[in-house]
Amino acid sequence: MSKEAAASSIQAGSRDQPDRGDEEDGETTPLLAQGASRGASFASSVFNLMNAIMGSGILGLAYAMANTGIVGFSVLLLLVSSLASYSIHILLTLCDQTGLKSYEGLGEIAFQKAGKVLVASTILIQNIGAMASYMFILKSELPATIHSFLRTEASGLWYEDGGILLILVTVCVVLPLALLPKIGFLGYTSSLSFFFMLFFAVVVVVKKWSIPCPLPVNSTLSLQMSSPTPSSNFSGSDCTAHLFVFSSKSAYAIPTMAFSFLCHTAILPIYCELHRPTKRRMQNVANVSISLSFLVYLVSALFGYLTFYAQVESQLLLGYDAYLPHDVLVTVVRLFILLAVLLTVPLIHFPARKAVLMLFLGERRFSWIAHCLSTFLLLLVVVLLAEYVPDIRNVFGVVGSTTSTCLLFVYPGLFYLRINSHDIRSCSSTKAGALVVFGVFVGLLSLCIIILSWAQMS
Repeated sequence: MSKEAAASSIQAGSRDQPDRGDEEDGETTPLLAQGASRGASFASSVFNLMNAIMGSGILGLAYAMANTGIVGFSVLLLLVSSLASYSIHILLTLCDQTGLKSYEGLGEIAFQKAGKVLVASTILIQNIGAMASYMFILKSELPATIHSFLRTEASGLWYEDGGILLILVTVCVVLPLALLPKIGFLGYTSSLSFFFMLFFAVVVVVKKWSIPCPLPVNSTLSLQMSSPTPSSNFSGSDCTAHLFVFSSKSAYAIPTMAFSFLCHTAILPIYCELHRPTKRRMQNVANVSISLSFLVYLVSALFGYLTFYAQVESQLLLGYDAYLPHDVLVTVVRLFILLAVLLTVPLIHFPARKAVLMLFLGERRFSWIAHCLSTFLLLLVVVLLAEYVPDIRNVFGVVGSTTSTCLLFVYPGLFYLRINSHDIRSCSSTKAGALVVFGVFVGLLSLCIIILSWAQMS
C-alpha cells in the first residue's frame, strides 16, 4: 500500500483533516462507541499509565544527575518528557484519523502486514525483556530484603531461595492479575505501586538530613569499593552541587533518562478502556501521568544527588546500604520498590499478550481459551528466562535499547509521515521527522555505551 493509497483509505472513512496535525473535531469524538457507557475512570487510567512509566530505573536517576548537573539534568528530563508526550499525541492523532485502536493496527496501515508484524514483534520483545528483568530483580533482591527484616543468619530456609520466591510471587500475585480480562482492573494495584514510588521519593528527601557530608571514612571506602570505577578520596570540596557537568559519563545519562517515560505499549490499551475515550481526554491522562512522574523523578534524583554528591551510586539504594546498613526505613523502601516492580509486571504483560494474539489470531472476538493459554505461555517464558539466564538484564539491555527507542520515538514519527498526506515541509511533518532522528540518535548512543561497558568489563 503506497502512502497515497493509505491516505486515501483513511480519508474515505473520515472527514478531511486540516493541515494542523491536531483535529478539533476529533478532540471530543469517542474512539469506541461502546467505551462511552462503561470503562476505566480517569484516575484509574492515570495510575495505570504512571505504573507503566515508573519502574526500577528511578534508582539510577540520581547518578544521571551527578553526571549532568542539576540544571543539565532538569533540562534533559523536561526535553525527554515533552518528546514522550508529543509522541503519545501523534499516536492518539493517528488513532483518531484511522479509527484504529492498536499500535499494531497503525503499523499495518503504514506498512501493510510487515508493519503489523514488526510492531507486534517489537512490543513482544520489549515487554518480555522488561518482565524478565523485573522478575530477575525480584529473584535476586527479595531474599536479602526478607533477611534484612528478620535479621537472622542464613539457615537454608525456603524463603532464602530466590527461585522458590520467584515461582511463589508469579503464581500468587502476577498470574491472577495477568488473567484479568481488562487492563482497567489494574487501576487499584497501579495506584498502590505509585504510592510505593512516592514513599521512596519522600524517604530520599528525609534521609538527606540523616547522612552528613563529607561521608565518614568507613562509608566512603565502602562506597568506593562497591563502585566499578573508584574515585579519589572524598573531601569537603565534593559536597558542592554542580549546575552543569560535562564528562565522558554524561553520555550515559541520556539513555537512562530517555527510557524513563516509556509507556507507549500500554497507552492504546488504556485508551480503549477509558470512560468516554476521546483524544483530548486521553491526552490529559498522558499529560497528568507524565507530569506526576516527572515530579517524582526530579525530587528523588535531586535529593539523592544532594545526599551523596559525587559519590552517588548508579543504584541509589547501594549508597544507603553502605552508610545505613540496618536502617528500618531504608529496608522498607527496598521492599516497596520490589513490590512496585512486582505490580508493574501484570500491567506490561497485557500489551505483550495482545501482541501475541494479534500475531497469531488477528482481530478476533475475546476468547477465554486464547486469553488464558497466551497468559500461561508468556509467564512461563518470562520465569524461565529470569530463572536460567543469569545475564538476562545485559542481554535485553542491548535489545531494549533498540526496541525502546523504536516504540518511544521512531515508530510514532514514521507512522505519522507515512499515513498523513501533509507536505513533508509542513510543521507537523518536520516535528515528526525530528522525533525519528532523535530516536535513532538515542538508540545508537545506547548501543555504543553498552558495547563500551562490555569492553571495559572484559
